[in-house]
Amino acid sequence: MYENEIYSEPDAQNRTAEPEHAASESGGYSTYQTNGAFYGADAQGGGSGKAADTKKKKKKKSEPKKGGGFFRKLMVSLSLGLCFGLFAGFGFYAVQRGTGQLETNLQTLTDSQGEGRQETGEKETIRTIRPADTSDTAATKIIQVDASEIVRKVMPAMVSIVNNYTVVSSYWGRPYSEQEAASGSGIIVAENDESLLIVTNNHVVEGTDSLTVTFVDGTEAEAVIKGLDSDMDLAVIAVPLDSLSQDTKNAIAIATLGDSDELEMGEPVIAVGNALGYGQSVTGGMVSALARELTFDDGSKGTFIQTDAAINPGNSGGALLNLKGEVIGINSSKIGGTYVEGMGYAIPITAASPIIADLMERETRTVKVDDSERGYMGIELQSVTDDVALMFDMPKGAFVYSVEDGLAADRAGLQRGDVIVKFDGQKISDKDDLLDTIQYYKAGETVVVTVERLEDSEYVSHDLEVTLGEMP
Repeated sequence: MYENEIYSEPDAQNRTAEPEHAASESGGYSTYQTNGAFYGADAQGGGSGKAADTKKKKKKKSEPKKGGGFFRKLMVSLSLGLCFGLFAGFGFYAVQRGTGQLETNLQTLTDSQGEGRQETGEKETIRTIRPADTSDTAATKIIQVDASEIVRKVMPAMVSIVNNYTVVSSYWGRPYSEQEAASGSGIIVAENDESLLIVTNNHVVEGTDSLTVTFVDGTEAEAVIKGLDSDMDLAVIAVPLDSLSQDTKNAIAIATLGDSDELEMGEPVIAVGNALGYGQSVTGGMVSALARELTFDDGSKGTFIQTDAAINPGNSGGALLNLKGEVIGINSSKIGGTYVEGMGYAIPITAASPIIADLMERETRTVKVDDSERGYMGIELQSVTDDVALMFDMPKGAFVYSVEDGLAADRAGLQRGDVIVKFDGQKISDKDDLLDTIQYYKAGETVVVTVERLEDSEYVSHDLEVTLGEMP
C-alpha cells in the first residue's frame, strides 16, 4: 500500500462523493499518515487537511465573486443607459425647441386630440373671435425693398425750389427789410408750348419775390407762380422752356401720377425731397394711416396720407411714391411739425389732381407789377377762417369789411359783407390770397371778381367786372 493511501470501510468508494460532514457522521474514516504525522478524521478537532480546507475556501470565494460581479455590471449598464437616455432626450428637446418643431408637433397633437373629441362627442371651447391671418400669402408681402431702381427712374422728375422773399420788420418804430430764402421741393407734372409746369406746396412759394428751380442735372432756372390754392396747400409754378438748354430738357422727365385711393395701410412708400435744402434725398417707410383728418392753427382742415417715412423741412412739395414709381401724394412737412417722429403727412394725389389741372390752366403772370403801377380796388379786407365759416355758416374767402366810395370796387358794385371767393378765375381762400394775386395786375386792367353775398339768409354767388384803379 502506498503511504498516502486512505483506508476506509467497504462502502467508502460509494461515499467518496458525499459531503464531508456525512463521512464524519458515519465515523468510517481511518487515520492517515502524511510525512509521519497522524491526523484525525474529525473536522472539528483540527479540521480536514490543508488541501481540503483550501478547496473549500476556494469554492466559497469563487461562487460569491461570480454572482456579485454580474449584478454590479448589470447595475452599471442600466445606469449608463438611463443617463444616455436622459441626455439624448434633453438634446432632442432643445433642438426641437430651437427649430420650432416642438410647437408644430404640439399643435398637431392638439388638432388630432380635437378631432378625437369631436368624434367622441366631447364638448369643445367655442371661439367667437377669428384669429389674425398669418398665412404664407400674407407673409410674403413683408419684404426688404430695394428702391434704387425706382429712385433712378423718378429722380429726373424731381426739382428743388428756393423761395427768395423779403421780411419787413420794425426797429424802434422805423421799418426795415431783410432778404431771406426758404427751401422746398417740386414735381414736374406737365409741359405746354411755353412752359414746364411744376407742382409744389402753396406755403413753399407764398410771399415770394423770386423762385429758383434746380433740376436733376444741377442746372438752375427762374420760375413764376401760375396758380395757388391755399386751402389744399397746392401751387403750380412755371419755368419758361426757352430758359432751359437742350441737355437739361433731355435729362428731365414728367412724373407719372398714381391713384391714392388704391393705397392700403402697411403698403411701402418712398419719400423724395430737398430735405433741409441740402439737395434731393430719399427716405422710406409705409402707409401708417389713410384719410387722416387734421386741423391747423387757423382752423382749416384737411385729409391726408400718414406715413412713417421721414418728411423734413425742405421735403414740402416733394413726391410720395408707391413701389411702381407713381406719385401717390405730395409731401407737406408743415403738417407734421417738429414735435413728433415717424408721423409725416402727404396730400393724396387723387384729391389734388383736379386742383392741379385747374391751376395749370391759369394764365401765367411772370412779373410782379411795380407799386406805382399796381391795380387797386379800394376795399378793406378780413379773412374768413374755417372756424368763422362754420360758426356763421359763411363761405371761405376774403371778407369785404368796408368799401371806399367812388373807387374801383364801389363802381363795380361790391358791398360791405361780400365774401370774395375768386379773382380772375383764381380761387381766393383768405385776404392774403387776394393781396398776393393782385400784385401781378396793373391799374386799368379789367378782371372778373366772384363774390358770395348774403340774401334772404342765404349766400348767393355774383360775378362782377372790376376795372382796377390806381393806388392813391
